Amino acid sequence: MQKPAITPLDLHPIIKNRWSPRSFDRRAVEPEKLRRVFEAARWSPSSHNEQPWRFLAGLKSDSTWEKILQSLVEWNRLWAQEAPVLILALGKKTSTKNGEPNHAYRYDTGQALAWLTVQAAHEGLVAHQMGGFSEQEARRLFEIPEDYEPLTVTALGYQGPAENLAEPFRKLELAERVRKKASVLVFAGKFGSASSLVE
Repeated sequence: MQKPAITPLDLHPIIKNRWSPRSFDRRAVEPEKLRRVFEAARWSPSSHNEQPWRFLAGLKSDSTWEKILQSLVEWNRLWAQEAPVLILALGKKTSTKNGEPNHAYRYDTGQALAWLTVQAAHEGLVAHQMGGFSEQEARRLFEIPEDYEPLTVTALGYQGPAENLAEPFRKLELAERVRKKASVLVFAGKFGSASSLVE
């Protein structure tokens, strides 16, 4: 099932067609595809080349996968339990080079996940990122050092049919994609004043 972005502009097909399904096929993801997905994240840019992201990656039913699933809020656990790969992303809060606070660690980790997501789409995979998980539970289960912050969980795999989902997830899967207008996101002159670049 495809849900391309509704736009008159000529976007790259990967960007135009990428979305976040909740239905996953049961087949495993090939190891070479996973290596390329994580390699794409490795080459994401970061402030001072700190590369503050770390990933805990689990394959379905292994202990890492089970712990990540356990950390999810119930809403997400109900559908993510079918995903063949679960990834917990962490950000290192301080600089490896000088020990000072790294104010860009969340941004950089998010950007690495964006590159991971684009590569996943190129591989024919889908990714659904989630903020609905317990940081405390993740810390406990994985003995995460204080200097690292659990930031998000990503479900990764091949897309499954919407019919596999129970309600209300099936309805969400079939719903039209919507976005705010660019004019309320891109400003010029002062905050809130739409830029002519997007009008």
